[in-house]
Amino acid sequence: MVQGPRLAVGTQVVLRGAVADGRGGIAQRGATGRVAAVTADGRYVVRLVDGREAIARRDQLSLRTAYQDEAIGLVRPDGDRLVREHTIYAAVVGSRAFGLDTDQSDTDTRGVYVAPTEAYWSLVKPPAHVDGPEPEWFSWEVERFCELALKSNPNLLEVLYSPLVVQQTPLGEELVGLRRSFLSQLAYQTYSGYVLSQFKKLETDFRRDGAPKWKHVMHLIRLLIAARGLLLEANVVVDAGRYRERLLQIRRGELPWDEVERWRLRLHGELDDALRHTLLPATPDVARVDDWLRSVRSRNLTR
Repeated sequence: MVQGPRLAVGTQVVLRGAVADGRGGIAQRGATGRVAAVTADGRYVVRLVDGREAIARRDQLSLRTAYQDEAIGLVRPDGDRLVREHTIYAAVVGSRAFGLDTDQSDTDTRGVYVAPTEAYWSLVKPPAHVDGPEPEWFSWEVERFCELALKSNPNLLEVLYSPLVVQQTPLGEELVGLRRSFLSQLAYQTYSGYVLSQFKKLETDFRRDGAPKWKHVMHLIRLLIAARGLLLEANVVVDAGRYRERLLQIRRGELPWDEVERWRLRLHGELDDALRHTLLPATPDVARVDDWLRSVRSRNLTR
């Protein structure tokens, strides 16, 4: 029996076989529609393109793209296997790396894997990222990782600077050795812009519910502190350090929203000043990272 991930309402699907419709007729194999609802027993109400509805089990449905791949015989690479066999670097991030964890905190691990070079010669390319195979473990293929890190994505930079490394091969050591090449003034836009957009959403939560998601607020303030340090010192400091207690006060909801907002605005101002005095180059060292990536692809050919 073919199974798969649970389907959200609105997902485009294809019937894997004939199924009775709600008008006394038959919806044929290959009929396309969207998930309209989920029944109490876990089956799916599919609204077909002609307006009919059919109820089908999960094993009777395929995602449209997956159905087409199956029809022409394309097999997607096993992402879990890629992570297990080709990870070059992995580290714990999140609250445990920041020193802001509690007894309930998850252990969030992020990694980098290198897909075999020959895999890119196929019609079906390796996945750019994999969620799993272990709980709370997420990985990027090295090319995608480099692309995002060069844009100063905070999540990826913190992977490279995490003090809690759990796996590292010689290629992983090389990647960590390149980490300063990823740093640039682009961090100002990515860090500050992300915090600003998220705070707008949190303000909406605060007005609607009387309280925002305090854990998220804590991490956004920590992100601004980290951005200021990155611009002034050309270094990513992951641990919250001397700000730990005050940040945990935010997490517990012990600081009034107005006080948190004043701190945020002050940090934004300090971030502007840090940009004027930054040690970081305007752009990252793309050429050096690209040369390394090319060498990885070359060395990763099967011999």
